[in-house]
Amino acid sequence: MTPLDLGLMYGGATLAALFFGIPIAFALGGVATVFMMVFMPAASVDTIAQNVYEELASITLLTIPLFILKGAAIGKSRAGKDLYDALHVWLNRVPGGLGVAVVIACGLFAAMAGSSPATCSAIGSSGIPEMRRRGYSPGFAAGLVAAGGTLGILLPPSVTLILYAVAAEQSLGRLFLAGLGPGLLLVGPFAAYAIWHWRGERDRALAAGDPSHPILVHHRYGWGEKFAALPRVLPFLVLLGGVMIALYGGIATPSETAGLGAVLALALIGVVYGAWRLADLKPIFVGSLGESGMLLMIIGMSLLYSYVMSYLHISQSAAGWIVGLHLSKWLLLAAILLLVVMLGFFLPPVSIILMTAPIILPPLRAAGFDLIWFGIVMSVVMEMGLIHPPVGLNIFVINRIAPDVGLGHIIWGTLPFVVLMALAVVILSIVPQIAMWLPTLVYG
Repeated sequence: MTPLDLGLMYGGATLAALFFGIPIAFALGGVATVFMMVFMPAASVDTIAQNVYEELASITLLTIPLFILKGAAIGKSRAGKDLYDALHVWLNRVPGGLGVAVVIACGLFAAMAGSSPATCSAIGSSGIPEMRRRGYSPGFAAGLVAAGGTLGILLPPSVTLILYAVAAEQSLGRLFLAGLGPGLLLVGPFAAYAIWHWRGERDRALAAGDPSHPILVHHRYGWGEKFAALPRVLPFLVLLGGVMIALYGGIATPSETAGLGAVLALALIGVVYGAWRLADLKPIFVGSLGESGMLLMIIGMSLLYSYVMSYLHISQSAAGWIVGLHLSKWLLLAAILLLVVMLGFFLPPVSIILMTAPIILPPLRAAGFDLIWFGIVMSVVMEMGLIHPPVGLNIFVINRIAPDVGLGHIIWGTLPFVVLMALAVVILSIVPQIAMWLPTLVYG
């Protein structure tokens, strides 16, 4: 049987398992195990546990549960609400400042928590009701928070970038630094669109001749109110700065930085919010344990899945076939990114990275693409998958915290941001130094 036949059977079996609703980890692990039993030596089945353990025994993967604990500690507190409230007070003079505050709050919270769902939940629970109370349309408010939450997989400490570093065998520090420029590239257009949309809402309210419309009512905050909003926020911003300095200043390794960040985050919520009792800490540890266990199970099964692909020469043959097409450099990139977009309809970023890396990275390397740069571009494309159906994880997170906003309204609210992300991919392709200048500056 040729590798092509095996690859078609392998992919078909995987899609069938996923469509039948089998959880991703068990679908990938089950398909890989069946193909090991049928097409590989019988003794290989005895090495499944050893293979999975060896793949997970990575110092880089150690950072994942620690960063998840850090994010859970911040996410379970009122840090997200306080951060949004402080930015709202300080940006109230900016046209559309409420929407701009949501975007910036999402970016900062994503950089502290490293989780897209946590960012949506923390900022959306306070931001969406406030925007709706101030006259913003429900779909726009929901779409803005959903899109802002996607920054959690691009800005460090991103779990997605950690997994890409493992799969592509690239420097995690370089990847984290490379994500900062594109993160700002997305924050800027998101905020600009929020201002533009606010002007449209305001103009419609003026045309309707309704001076009492909430979007026309402007409240000014005094300096006393502005400074009163800072004490609860500044400790977490100091934590964010300290973690960044420790990581990029060479003071600590990524795993040490993750551990330090988790401990400091737990200490801060204890001091600032009084969350030091067992009843306060138990949900944090239980949530972190559940999310880490689920994620590591997906990682382990995905790596086993990739190992079987490699043993059966499926990935090598697929990569060789792609190279043999002799596509131009940019056509190759476009085809691969289109594949990532299509996979984003069904799979989360974790599975996309680990399943496709053995196939797509060799042709990209052969075409002369920098794999650090591609990891960032791929992350932006996978961000799009978080806010478009049918999977669209952030869409369902927003629907859970704002159940009176229909899924249709949320989806229509996210579509403009999907377009902005696609434009960001084009800009990063034209000006790759947006991603690469900072890692080049720091690491040479």
